[in-house]
Amino acid sequence: MHGTDILEEADRLMTVCNSCRYCEGLCAVFPAMEMRRAFSDGDLNYLANLCHACGACYVDCQFSPPHEFNVNVPRTLAIARVESYAAYAWPRALSGLFSRNGLAISIIAALSVAAFIFGFAAVLDRNVLFGIHTGPGAFYALMPHNAMVALFGAAFLYAILALGMSLRAFWRDISEPIGANADAPSLWQAIRDAGELRYLDGGGVGCFNEDEQPTDRRKLYHHFTFYGFLLCFAATCVGTLYHYLLGWEAPYAWWDLPVVLGTLGGIGLVIGPVGLMVEKSRRDPELVDEARYGMDAAFTLMLFLTGVTGLALLLWRDTAAMGPLLALHLGFVFALFITFPYGKFVHGLYRFAALVRYARERRMMAGGSAE
Repeated sequence: MHGTDILEEADRLMTVCNSCRYCEGLCAVFPAMEMRRAFSDGDLNYLANLCHACGACYVDCQFSPPHEFNVNVPRTLAIARVESYAAYAWPRALSGLFSRNGLAISIIAALSVAAFIFGFAAVLDRNVLFGIHTGPGAFYALMPHNAMVALFGAAFLYAILALGMSLRAFWRDISEPIGANADAPSLWQAIRDAGELRYLDGGGVGCFNEDEQPTDRRKLYHHFTFYGFLLCFAATCVGTLYHYLLGWEAPYAWWDLPVVLGTLGGIGLVIGPVGLMVEKSRRDPELVDEARYGMDAAFTLMLFLTGVTGLALLLWRDTAAMGPLLALHLGFVFALFITFPYGKFVHGLYRFAALVRYARERRMMAGGSAE
């Protein structure tokens, strides 16, 4: 017996697929499935997070609906994947945020933006809020640097703690019986697979939409989003080094590294999320978990708004619009930080952990040699 109905269904489907094995060349899920004859809850959550939802197995399967076996691996694993986020959430009392994630993120984002806007308005007079501030330290005329560091540092540290604890719980559940250690070659292989989105290609042809014509567009927009986020994070890290090591205060010139990285990252966070939403609208409804659409939409929209407001702040930072734009941007960034552990962001961490385990299993099956 499994902990949830969807895990029971996933067990049934994996048993059917293990007997057929027609799809073993499509992605990592089916070779990983073939390494076991029985499936614990941890195994099924591992397979669910190893799935990249390309849809190839649904199109290729001879037992997909309307067949009486009703084999729909992408949708079943999509539901199991979302349920796994709540199952390993920390603290457990907040796991319910996943079930109403779209609404929760919307409310938190609205309150965060409102708090920054009204906070600025309450602390600053109109001339300061809508004044023109230029040169080093201009942002801190609106919000002191120490206050900004304290507020965002606390939110970031909480997100890191909550994400780390949930990832720890997920890893401990999926790592048996091979042990909890991850060797360096397996970690490197997982980094390569994640960086290339290796399994988001339906066995080489691309992801499937409602017309069953595979394309690589979904993979492309994932790359824009993923690397856009990393570039924005890198920009923040470089800016921190500039401030504390070199004594250079933001905002920086257009040609300075933090601005270059942030601009490229912001462009990625505009193109990627928009493309992903368009691609999601084109997907076959049979492949997606429509009941939890709000989680995907809310997280994607938050990334988009963070990118848009960041670029707008860069373009109009030398005008009277800087104050309101800074409040908007900081509000969305703050909301993004505190909702990281209870939204779609966790799927990246769980999927990476699943890729590490898969790489380790392949090495063990091959007697320690890497593929």
